[in-house]
Amino acid sequence: MITLLSIVSFGFFLGMRHATDADHVVAVTTFVSRERSVRGASIIGMIWGLGHTLTVTLVGTAITFFGLVVPERLGLSLEFGVALMLITLGLWNAESIFRWVRGTVAVAEGDRRPPAADTSLGPWLDRRFGYLDPRQILRPFIVGVVHGLAGSAALALLALPVVQDPSWAVAYMLVYGFGTIAGMMLITAAIAWPCARLAGRSTVLGQRLAATAGLLSLGLGLFLAYQIGFVEGLFVR
Repeated sequence: MITLLSIVSFGFFLGMRHATDADHVVAVTTFVSRERSVRGASIIGMIWGLGHTLTVTLVGTAITFFGLVVPERLGLSLEFGVALMLITLGLWNAESIFRWVRGTVAVAEGDRRPPAADTSLGPWLDRRFGYLDPRQILRPFIVGVVHGLAGSAALALLALPVVQDPSWAVAYMLVYGFGTIAGMMLITAAIAWPCARLAGRSTVLGQRLAATAGLLSLGLGLFLAYQIGFVEGLFVR
């Protein structure tokens, strides 16, 4: 009983630790930087965690019970998908980046003309699909699913030596998933609190926070794409 409790506790706290991975934090920050309430940010973190947990559990269960083997190239492709997703999220925040750059140039040149209409991808989609509330749920959920796909095989291979019974291995992955949800909710709340306070004082600060999040996501995505594609050999084998 003590051993089982130790394994469950270990899985939960390992899941919380997993939520702090750089690509996870940067991805959710692109959403949270636009959020103006800690409660809303926590919900975003929970939705991300649900998408991550669902994928990890389903794929991990298939690997555990049916002995599926994920080819190395497929694993690298799934990780490359995370890089592409980070690049996409960075471009989604391009609106704030463009506003920041235009505002800086305008101040430097003493330009007092109103800025030109923004034609970047994010606001274009917002104007056309902003009335669809499910998109607020779908975006972080899809991001969580993509992250879960990239890490599910590794987690299943990690769980099997620790828990020999496949049924308990699946239970371990579920507990791990709940830990990831809890960890991400705490992270998003911690990020949202200062962001909401700063953005509430100044619209410009809010734009700069969103722009910084977009640049971080874009930069990390490009780095991971190069690392996975060329250093780890996805495109050169």
